[in-house]
Amino acid sequence: MSIRACFVVLCAAVALAVGCQSRSSLPVSPSVSDAGHTLSAAAPTPLATVTDHGKTITIFDACDPETFNDPDTGPGPGTCSRNGGVRFQDFVDQLMDRHTIGGWRFAPEQTILRVGEVLSAFNNGGEAHTFTEVEEFGGGNVQFLNDILGLTTVAPECAQAHLLFPGQSSTEVEDEEGVEKYQCCVHPWMRAEVRIVEK
Repeated sequence: MSIRACFVVLCAAVALAVGCQSRSSLPVSPSVSDAGHTLSAAAPTPLATVTDHGKTITIFDACDPETFNDPDTGPGPGTCSRNGGVRFQDFVDQLMDRHTIGGWRFAPEQTILRVGEVLSAFNNGGEAHTFTEVEEFGGGNVQFLNDILGLTTVAPECAQAHLLFPGQSSTEVEDEEGVEKYQCCVHPWMRAEVRIVEK
């Protein structure tokens, strides 16, 4: 498959993920959780507010709007809203070579919270991402990226993943001990593990 054909597939996958809804109407919870234990913010939440209540995972990317938004060189209009960054062809080349790209990441990748504390995710990048709790890490919703990474099994939770657009955040109260895994269902190498311990 040519690079141009791959771009078309990627654009179609992003369009399917976004659908016909406006950004403000999308729910932004990180994943399905117990009723009454998930708090969502449809509008951007200041980072200082989020960090006052527990731990925050910050979502980063380094997309270049000129090439990511160009339908001839990248996924297409509206993909990237930041200034400067990694050109789309370099993004593809790095991903093919390393199966990861440092500019696209969750930080920190590991953290510890106590039961009852709030876990937040804040999209500090220029692209839409998800912060989705999964049973096991796997592929995401963009087949083009899954193919590059050799991911043959999509994390089932990605079917119900909600996009976090730049500047948006989500929060949830951690209510039981254990280790929770989170990934981006657009860029599946973006992963985090959260260990929840008793108070």
